[in-house]
Amino acid sequence: MMQWRKAIVIFLLLAFVSGIMFAGGCMLVRDLAPKQGSQNQEGLADASLPGVGPDIIANIVEQTGPAVVKINTLVEVDSKNNPLLNDPFFRQFFGVPSQPQYQGGVGSGFLISKDGYILTNSHVVSGAKEISVLLKEQNKAYAARLVGTDPSLDLAVLKIEGNNFPTLTLGDSNKIRVGNWVIAIGSPFGLENTVTIGVISAKERPIEIDSRTFEHLLQTDASINPGNSGGPLLNLNGEVIGINTAINSQAQGIGFAIPTSTVKEVLNELIEKGSVSRPWLGVQIHPVTADIANFLGYNSTEGAVIRAVVQDGPAQRAGLKEGDIITAIDGEKISNPEELISTIQKKKVGVQVEADVFRNGKTIKVKIQTMERPAEAS
Repeated sequence: MMQWRKAIVIFLLLAFVSGIMFAGGCMLVRDLAPKQGSQNQEGLADASLPGVGPDIIANIVEQTGPAVVKINTLVEVDSKNNPLLNDPFFRQFFGVPSQPQYQGGVGSGFLISKDGYILTNSHVVSGAKEISVLLKEQNKAYAARLVGTDPSLDLAVLKIEGNNFPTLTLGDSNKIRVGNWVIAIGSPFGLENTVTIGVISAKERPIEIDSRTFEHLLQTDASINPGNSGGPLLNLNGEVIGINTAINSQAQGIGFAIPTSTVKEVLNELIEKGSVSRPWLGVQIHPVTADIANFLGYNSTEGAVIRAVVQDGPAQRAGLKEGDIITAIDGEKISNPEELISTIQKKKVGVQVEADVFRNGKTIKVKIQTMERPAEAS
């Protein structure tokens, strides 16, 4: 009886924490609704010196703009969701549409190779039956095919046929500093090659959107609007240091970009294999709050508490339970959920890891064999 009551209390505590994080994520979903080419590596200006000349921004835009593309998509929509089609009167007189119904979407991207590889966001092309790419300078639309996608990072690679396309260079996002000036180029609301400027407001930001956590993001106050998704965030060397991906729909001046350090880790695998293979434990985790620690008799707030265990996943097979706190993996201390995710992602699929787990007032060691992360868990 006590175990049953304890489980309910843990569930309520974790549900409260989850609700807060999900509510925070909801504010960020508005923008989510719908081989590198050889280049001159010399920068136009030092990123910390925005005042080197009145034309610095214009020069960068002139140089990089031709490689930024507008992406149009057609997504098939379920006509059953149309309330009119459930009306017998409407169905009798107008019938049921015999052709699939489509909805258009718009986003941004940029060319990374002269033979037509394009980087964008996964959510820009998710579910698309048709993808077309518009190049500003050529005023021409190209049919594009999806080469690879990684929903867990919100990245996708497209390919258009042709050669000698203009390209952008992926810079080193690790070198960008908070306060450095940046430039965003994209197609907000379908207005292609719109330019906005701002600064890096913060680094290493985690955000949660639709129960998915995106980590290590760059935060910027450069204006990012629906349609900017997938476009480049540039430094003052004209290099891409981030891919614009999300906005806070209830605030101004808060946008997020995937850093190029993350992109470079998976780009070749996306192009060669079409997806990224990642190890997986099969748990939903949250930070250890003071309330949860107190209830569980845990004298710290470090670690990652398990909110749920996926049916027949690695963690369940190993005997992990809701309310367990993972404090270390293979002897490496885990201070928070982000560290657990990062540590597991460094492992290989199929390897066995040893977890230190706090349960019922003591720490036990549990061996877990990682599995490949399924697509639906992305």
